[in-house]
Amino acid sequence: MKKILKILVIDDDTRLRNLLGKFLEENGFETSLAKDTDEAKLFLNNQKYDLLIVDVMLPNQNGIEFTNNFRLSLDNTPIIILTARGEQDDRIKGLEAGADDYMPKPFEPKELLLRINNILKRTQNNISQNHEQKIANEEIISFGDFNFNLNQLRLKKAEDFIHITESEAKILKILAENQGVAIARNKLSEMLGGIDERSIDVSITRLRRKIETNPKQPHYLQTIRNFGYILHD
Repeated sequence: MKKILKILVIDDDTRLRNLLGKFLEENGFETSLAKDTDEAKLFLNNQKYDLLIVDVMLPNQNGIEFTNNFRLSLDNTPIIILTARGEQDDRIKGLEAGADDYMPKPFEPKELLLRINNILKRTQNNISQNHEQKIANEEIISFGDFNFNLNQLRLKKAEDFIHITESEAKILKILAENQGVAIARNKLSEMLGGIDERSIDVSITRLRRKIETNPKQPHYLQTIRNFGYILHD
């Protein structure tokens, strides 16, 4: 029997919260709806979710603060942040806090569904035995104790999976495919579909926290001053 995935929606807009909950349930998800982070914490204390959708503008504690604290608790549940403000600074703050993706309001529900499915496909730990058995035949790039699967965009240290966001995975894939070769920041931006260089820097910083013993003096993921980045083995 296929597992029903659970999503927690945190948004103080009652109409949007209910519409989003109904839309997700119509598309096969089990949803819980919280009007603020206090209510969300009650749900989280009693339930394990596969993904969180968090609005930025919330009473008591905003969505970015919530996301940051959630990540500090070492919970790697994927998070999509929603906001009515589409400015670049807000998007950067969301990524820095640990969000996996970011969507400005208003948004097309089908696009949100596509992003949810893409994130869950990559981050779910309950992959079928068939899929797991294929790992041996797929291309793996190693550096230190880490193995990165170029096909699945999954990072492991020994036998433990390490949660990385979609943007982090895409950047790591480019650097891993060119291991030992410096890639310019503007080239990375071009290869990632025009993502701004500041967002790349944020993702690099977060990757270092996950793979480096001392992120301020990186051994694997190094900066080439005034140029770009390189991944060493």
